[in-house]
Amino acid sequence: MKWLPPILILLLIVLQYRLWVGEGSTANVVRLKQEITKQRAENDRLQERNKLLAAEVNALKNGHDAIEDRARSEMGMIREGETFFMIVDEQKEKE
Repeated sequence: MKWLPPILILLLIVLQYRLWVGEGSTANVVRLKQEITKQRAENDRLQERNKLLAAEVNALKNGHDAIEDRARSEMGMIREGETFFMIVDEQKEKE
């Protein structure tokens, strides 16, 4: 019977170590929950971006207005018969 209390104390120490420090510990679970929350937020942001890109692709496939808008804004194109005016800011010119 003398060996029973030291064995029980040792077992308690081992179990407490696993609870607080080892794999699956309380700190580990809290850290994993925080990572899951961050990853879900990132996934939501990326899903929203994907929806916007899908809508843009659909607009480019189905309409000439989206293509024309893109050509005007990104390539600086103008229609035949239109006049292009460039307004230069004097302050930017001096710098």
